[in-house]
Amino acid sequence: MKLAVVLFNLGGPDSLQAVQPFLQNLFRDPAIIGAPAFVRYPLAAFISRSREKLAQANYAMMGGRSPLLEETQAQANALESELKARDPDLEIRVFIAMRYWHPLTSETARAVANFAPDEVVLLPLYPQYSTTTTGSSLKEWNRLYRGPGRTRAIGCYPTAAGLADAHAAQIRKAWEAAGSPPALRLLFSAHGLPQKVVDAGDPYHAQVEATAAAVAQRLPEFSDWRVSFQSRVGPLKWLEPSTETEIRRAGEDGKGVMICPIAFVSEHVETLVELDHEYAELAKEAGVSPYLRARTPGTMPSFVGALADAVQDSLERERTAPFGPWLCGAEHGKCACREAAA
Repeated sequence: MKLAVVLFNLGGPDSLQAVQPFLQNLFRDPAIIGAPAFVRYPLAAFISRSREKLAQANYAMMGGRSPLLEETQAQANALESELKARDPDLEIRVFIAMRYWHPLTSETARAVANFAPDEVVLLPLYPQYSTTTTGSSLKEWNRLYRGPGRTRAIGCYPTAAGLADAHAAQIRKAWEAAGSPPALRLLFSAHGLPQKVVDAGDPYHAQVEATAAAVAQRLPEFSDWRVSFQSRVGPLKWLEPSTETEIRRAGEDGKGVMICPIAFVSEHVETLVELDHEYAELAKEAGVSPYLRARTPGTMPSFVGALADAVQDSLERERTAPFGPWLCGAEHGKCACREAAA
């Protein structure tokens, strides 16, 4: 049997010249800006041009490009090796489909079709489901893929044990490397969303809270923890509290801070620039000391093992379903797993 596993991720510019077209692809997505194409396309062009220089400055801090593809390729290689070790009789290939930059979904769809798999597993590197991330990637794949294979998707895995273990291990590693300082507040920082997206039935907020709780359960030394949201853009009301607000509050309370990027599994601009530079400077101004940041799960064996478990589990079923002990409630009508089961 031939098995194709497709890892979904955001993508990132591979040069400073790619920043503007990357941003334009992002803001053209109807899952990001829900307006008709004749409004959305010129608006995306305007936003991408207006943000180009600032974004280029951020990517320049990382060597002139996003490290996300390299990070995702390392995860793909580790997952492929793990799956082959578990079942040597399977012919397995792990592919990468980026939503907004190369390898784009269209490129990967052709590559998977050429591989001619019997089974296709779609696996987002977004542990928590949102219509703006996994939902958008699934729609794009379904629109473009015309190859063979019985297809199913892993909608989310917010409480998978291997994911929580990996985050907890990274937090403890950063804490111990700093000398195990007391009086730290643990902030689980997730990329934000407009509040109206969540109010419309998107399960992202609830799933982020569930992931944070699963990680905190493994860290009794961090009894003071809370969830916050970063990367706000535009005038809309976004999920609260913001990470900036919580950093300032920690300073007022005389607390140091440990940041865990709870919704990210790879290092990229939101961690390497926003958390490591912008928020570190904010923490200094707010009198927060120490300011520590845990790394993302990356290729940690527990996380890669969770991804492999999710793939194997999905082979026993059809359509889209979560992995791990999670099921969205009736209030989350935009959940892909609920829609697939309907």
